[in-house]
Amino acid sequence: MAQQDGDRISTRETVRAARSVVVKIGSSALTSLRGGLDIDRLDRLADAIEARMRRGSDVVVVSSGAIGAGIAPLGLSSRPRDLATKQAAASVGQLALAHAWGTSFARYDRVVGQVLLTAGDFARREHHRNAQRTLDRLRALHAVAVVNENDTIATDEIRFGDNDRLAALVAHLVGAEALVLLSDVDGLYDGDPRRGDANFIPEVRGSADLDGVIAGSGGALGTGGMASKLSAARLAADAGVPVLLAAASDAAAALSDADVGTAFAARPARMSARKFWVRHAADSHGGIQVDAGAVRAVAGCRRSLLAAGITGITGRFHGGDVVDLIAPDGTIVARGVVEYDSAELESMVGRSTTDLPEGMRRPVIHADDLVTV
Repeated sequence: MAQQDGDRISTRETVRAARSVVVKIGSSALTSLRGGLDIDRLDRLADAIEARMRRGSDVVVVSSGAIGAGIAPLGLSSRPRDLATKQAAASVGQLALAHAWGTSFARYDRVVGQVLLTAGDFARREHHRNAQRTLDRLRALHAVAVVNENDTIATDEIRFGDNDRLAALVAHLVGAEALVLLSDVDGLYDGDPRRGDANFIPEVRGSADLDGVIAGSGGALGTGGMASKLSAARLAADAGVPVLLAAASDAAAALSDADVGTAFAARPARMSARKFWVRHAADSHGGIQVDAGAVRAVAGCRRSLLAAGITGITGRFHGGDVVDLIAPDGTIVARGVVEYDSAELESMVGRSTTDLPEGMRRPVIHADDLVTV
């Protein structure tokens, strides 16, 4: 694939040279409805990952396929729709999936560690740090961390929705220098490539490159689809992690020359771990309604939120919780870690700092704990 411009070369070279990589593998790359896990395909993926590791990169694998791997052994004819059967399939498939990865990497005397996460583990700051420490330690011990969503306990209300988003969160969590998304598509198109009239998009440098792109939902075995891959790629790139989206059948090329698929350029500066958590991972516990002046100060000038700019409170929250900042037109303009309980804030609404008691004169949300959305 010919290189056409400096930005594209820079993005692909960054992926190619990354010393720490998160590789996400979709369900369709590992499983089939009739046969469960496809061991040959899994082995080829492990071969490509091992080759990358032997060139000096740390690799964390985010592996889908638990529910898909449990479908055939349980005699199911299709991916289950109800939560209980999904969890039952995951409980069977997760064991098979972990064993398959362990057996495959054992060919290289490589130990595999399984890490199961839920969305709640990212939403809670302490769980978030614990997951980070576990993954960092596995890498330090030269083991392969295989991450998956804990489908056996996650409910529809608290799940990631797909492992593409999980992979983007993990990439930031471990400080990865690149994210490689592998699935059954060879990159991003502006429409459905199966219809024959879609155009391939080799590089995404910003939102303008996505004008007119129509992304679809997942297939029979997975929950993702191009829409979730595009969302995850933009999330990671926004956090400062370049992304390569490619077909699992091109894994060897994607993890070596990075000359396949679609490359997503990262923003110039990596977002801090705390701000990334506030923006993308933490649950919102309520809202603070602000006036137009506060919107300009917070969103436009990156200033702290003061009580004088607040017009109302929604929900019940405590100091240290993440809350949304709501503009007069009802749109959410920012998120931040609030300093006060909602009950305290109710007595502070609209008051200037000098009118407040001595212990209530600090910002409601400090600029360092604010992110625009």
